[in-house]
This record gives sequence, C-alpha cells and structure tokens, in this order.
Amino acid sequence: MPADQGPPADFASAGPRYLGPADVRSLAAELDLRPTKQRGQNFVIDPNTVRRIVRDSRISGDDVVLEVGPGLGSLTLALLAVARRVIAVEVDPVLAERLPATIAAYAPGQAASFEVLLADAMRVTEIPGPPPTALVANLPYNVSVPVLLHLMELLPSLRHGLVMVQAEVADRLAAGPGSKVYGVPSVKAAWYADVRRAGTIGRNVFWPAPNVDSGLVAWTHRDPPSTTATREQVFAVVDAAFAHRRKALRGALRELAGSAAAAEVALRAAGVDPMARGEQLDVLAFARIAEALGAPAAADGGAA
Repeated sequence: MPADQGPPADFASAGPRYLGPADVRSLAAELDLRPTKQRGQNFVIDPNTVRRIVRDSRISGDDVVLEVGPGLGSLTLALLAVARRVIAVEVDPVLAERLPATIAAYAPGQAASFEVLLADAMRVTEIPGPPPTALVANLPYNVSVPVLLHLMELLPSLRHGLVMVQAEVADRLAAGPGSKVYGVPSVKAAWYADVRRAGTIGRNVFWPAPNVDSGLVAWTHRDPPSTTATREQVFAVVDAAFAHRRKALRGALRELAGSAAAAEVALRAAGVDPMARGEQLDVLAFARIAEALGAPAAADGGAA
C-alpha cells in the first residue's frame, strides 16, 4: 500500500501498523529523500526489529518516551503501541514535517499521544510536556555518545532506556574497568546509570544498510557518586586519564595537577596507585581523584 494513502479505515481503532520495506521506500520516494551519512540516516525496515527494541526497553504504559532521530517513524510507531506518550526530536525539517502525518495514518488511535520537536538533540535545552521517563532511540552513529550523555545530564527524569548505536560504541558504553574497550564513554555513562549490553542488530534490517553492525545498550538511572567534586571536575580527570592510555596516572594527570609530583600526592590521597592506568579505575575512583586534586572544570563541560 502506498505510504501517502495510509491504512484503511478499520485500522483507526487498532494499534499502530508498522512500516515495512515497501512503506519506507514509498515514504522516501515521496519526500525525494536521499539518506546522508552526515546525519547517520539508516532507516529500520523490519517490524520485528522495532518490536524487539521496544520489548527489550521494558517501557510500559506509564512511560513518557523520548526518541531521538525518529526518521520516517519505524520505531516511533512501535513505541506508541506501548508508551503513554512519545516525543520525538528530529533535526531534519523535511522528516519532522512529514512525521505527524505518518503517525496519523498508521497509528490514528495514538496520534494524540505523539509530538515531534524540530531540534538538534545535542543542543536542545528543554523538552515540552510531561518530563520524559525513558529514552529509546536509534541514535545517529556519529554523535551517539555525546547525545546520550547530554540527555542524561539534561533530563534527570529519565529512569531507564535502550539505545541502538554502532556495535563498537555499544561495547565501549557497557564496558567495565579492565576491559580493552573501557574508556571515556564507559566512565561517563556510569556516572549516570548502570549500563549493559542488550544484544546485536544486523545490517540487513536497515535501508540503506550501514557498513557496520549495531548494538543495543540498556541502562537504568542511578544517582551520581557521592562526592564534593563537580561532574565537570570528575569528567576533566577522566578525559586526562584516557588522553594518554598507555601512561600511568601520575604522568597522565601531570598537566591537570600542575606537576607529576602533585598528581602523585592527589592519587595517593584518593587511595589510587600512581602507577595505575585509567582503564583500571571505576567512576568512584575518578570521583575520589577529582576531590583530592581539586581539578579545574573541563573546558568543554565534560563532553565525550
């Protein structure tokens, strides 16, 4: 069925109808859409995949869901089948303008529970309506970590979520101390939440197919470590520690502390071996170091 015709009238009282490959291509043709790598536009064309994402996200009818990068609406429709409300943040004006009509056609019974916000998720400063309780999104690969960290900081109302990112990024976000892929994203995500790997998504469920596999990352909110240091101070230590992964912390934190000797004093005060490396420490240890160091705030506010 052509996308611009929508579902027949007897769908009005039913749950959402999902987008399949023909629907996605029809919508794209209508909009003369040419997906770009710059915006990470790879659209899900498999209904079973969006059902799986929603199931694994563990959202319920009580959740107000924030979706980033809804694109043509594949995941949005699946979210509306379960959530109390969905607000989608879309940076592409053509996609943002078309999305309400798609929702009205494919999910008429849930259209009143949906809103689209034309904005860059990295720069958004507020979300209209009831505070979001969950974040479920197919995040653009090129900005996935900064977007996730920005929204976790901006919206303390978020209690849980599931995001689809590049598989390697998913591994980094969920990694624990001692892992070869443990790094800045791992520590900063742990500041906000308990993070875990929730599965892998193949390339053939997207149009166009990306050159890499995707991974699902689930997370549950937790309070930041109890510390007198600010988030910016802790993140500055994290950034410095991983800027030179092969260096011991005594040397890696030298510039931040003013000297290697001062770094060693702070590390010992924090109960950390000065010859340890950043990849061995959890977020609590970094918070202790920031306290001992009195580290200046990161110039960029602690971005990944």
